[in-house]
Amino acid sequence: MGKQMTEMLKGTLEGIVLAILAVQPAYGYEITARLRDQGFSDIVEGTVYALLIRIEKRGLVDVEKVPSEKGPPRKVYSLNALGGEYLEEFWGTWSFLAERIEKLQNHIENEQEKGD
Repeated sequence: MGKQMTEMLKGTLEGIVLAILAVQPAYGYEITARLRDQGFSDIVEGTVYALLIRIEKRGLVDVEKVPSEKGPPRKVYSLNALGGEYLEEFWGTWSFLAERIEKLQNHIENEQEKGD
């Protein structure tokens, strides 16, 4: 993944993880696996775990410790009401930005075609 992609992903990964949790509660490794299934193949577990700590501290998720067959209990994260509000705002912001960027790209391409 290029540096530009990494930087853009940093700004959106929180919303992406909350969207994953909106579908179904999960623990850290499951979240990483789901991200990879969605094409975010370069995501490392450490990045996901650091993000989970941040969103837990901000009160966007509920955490339940669930016994594990191997090792210590797992922390299972689920989206709570505050996280749902945050996710709704994220999607609105994403839509706004995506529309503006697409409009800008189309405008620039049209201007370049006129210049040819």
